[in-house]
Amino acid sequence: MQKLAFVFPGQGSQYVGMGKELADSFEEAARVYAQADQICGYKISSICFEGPQEMLNQTIYAQPAILVTSLACLAVAEKHGLSAQLMAGLSLGEYTALTASGAISLEEVLPLVMTRASLMQEAVPLGEGAMAAIIGVSNELAEQICSRVQGIVKVANYNCPGQLVISGEKGAVEEAAVLLKQEGAKAKLLAISVPSHSPLMRNCSEIFAEKVAGLNFREPVAGVVSNVNAQENSAADIPALLVEQLYLPVLWEQSVRYMMNKVDYFIEIGPGSSLSGLIKKIDKSRVLGQIEDNKSLQKLMEKVKEI
Repeated sequence: MQKLAFVFPGQGSQYVGMGKELADSFEEAARVYAQADQICGYKISSICFEGPQEMLNQTIYAQPAILVTSLACLAVAEKHGLSAQLMAGLSLGEYTALTASGAISLEEVLPLVMTRASLMQEAVPLGEGAMAAIIGVSNELAEQICSRVQGIVKVANYNCPGQLVISGEKGAVEEAAVLLKQEGAKAKLLAISVPSHSPLMRNCSEIFAEKVAGLNFREPVAGVVSNVNAQENSAADIPALLVEQLYLPVLWEQSVRYMMNKVDYFIEIGPGSSLSGLIKKIDKSRVLGQIEDNKSLQKLMEKVKEI
């Protein structure tokens, strides 16, 4: 049997209607949403299924909505007999991976993610933080230019070869983007005001650390590769890594390369296909498919039969 890795998307993958088709088709998915509605104290399912998009885009709703939708998709994957040797998630997606691996339950992780989203939203006043996607330059050049800019700006995501995200103070991010364009990069400011994975998140990380410390993480049944160190970790290390993940860069490309040495194929589970696109830029032959609706599920299962 071929070895599989499950990967779970982060913030930005949300869209109105996500998960609805699977919830209508599979009791297992519907059950996840029903449970989440009770835990949240509001209808997170309705926000996922009906929007509006403006509400779904808000960090405080987007993060729990993506987590719950990804776990609903996972329930359908498991119903079809799929299991993984390794798991990872991009930023928020790491919480989905930890839940999928048995390190934490939905009852524990959903309130934690809601707290995380709220703290991140409030950490930096609106309009003072920014993030920008950078394409077409080396990691080293991006790091050098960020270090030359006055103010706070750092590489926040190492997504795949030649594709990065920078994050920090709005003026510093804009200046770095201009300098990187002069070096031949494509640079685009992202429609997000929360400067994730930058030093600006350090203050809220202290409050978050207290919340994480109150949880009892269990040893993952399948290995979970951390964004912070691009390797598997024991349950004892998880709390500190989740706190550090707020203000340290996401080592996504490094995490994928680590997993490629241990598994044969990747399956993306949750809304969108952004992670599949990034992995294909590292090795186009290793993505088996994704699960976000009935069509993608059917297509994936056909491929699984072929391997």
